[in-house]
Amino acid sequence: MAERIVAEGIEASLGTRLLSARLLGGGCIGEVYRAELSDGSVLVAKVDRAGESHLEREAYMLRYLREKSDLPVPAVYHSSKELLLMQFVEGESHFSDRAERHAAELLAGLHGITAKAYGHERDTLIGDLNQPNPPTESWTGFFREHRLLYMAKTAHEAGRMPSGDLERIERLAERLDELIEEPERPSLIHGDVWSGNVLARSGKITAFLDPAIYHADPEMELAFISLFDSFGDTFLQHYEEIRGLRPGFFEMRRDLYNLYPLLVHVYFFGGGYLGSVRNTLSRFGF
Repeated sequence: MAERIVAEGIEASLGTRLLSARLLGGGCIGEVYRAELSDGSVLVAKVDRAGESHLEREAYMLRYLREKSDLPVPAVYHSSKELLLMQFVEGESHFSDRAERHAAELLAGLHGITAKAYGHERDTLIGDLNQPNPPTESWTGFFREHRLLYMAKTAHEAGRMPSGDLERIERLAERLDELIEEPERPSLIHGDVWSGNVLARSGKITAFLDPAIYHADPEMELAFISLFDSFGDTFLQHYEEIRGLRPGFFEMRRDLYNLYPLLVHVYFFGGGYLGSVRNTLSRFGF
């Protein structure tokens, strides 16, 4: 059935035929295929047979990044509730020092794109979870309500987080003004930079995949990268040369900001991620 959806979508939107579709790994949203076409071209097809994974929202985020930034992301050829067709980009998720420096330059450039408020013009996604983005003047208020509390409650309602842990998150949220500061301005971030979402070839980054965009403290991006060891010291050193880092990032804000991706992972996977959330809460006395 999935191959039929891909074949019909390719013929209707691109006017060519599907020769073969090979299932690829990765991607929270739908099944991902490498599709070879009768005109000799290759593209990536994502299929959501239930029409529930918000492929149109993923297409929006990719198009937004291509239009508003210099971040390399795949071009979108077609999108609907059940099918997303996009550019196939060559590369691997292994990064030389040269590639890490290039990644630092690209993300520093992305973070230089600012907005009047935190959040975004519409809700986006993290994996296949809704990511609410109501425009908010205060970063502390946005992070408290629409990242920390929102995701903790989502994980709790899904049965992945006990009530006691939710209450600890709520107590931390009440004192967030004492723990983080307002950044200079809202910055556009990719939002999901783990190594599997980045491709490189010959010392250059060729694509950032599966974005989870919004306007934030750019340290959210750096914290996420450090949490999952997406890049090494070369990346961070070069990024700091370009944009600098505010005092207190490593000592305080990195771990606080990483509560959000940890809560996302509690929702999806449970297990050890809940232990990591508890360790962070304990570190800050909650």
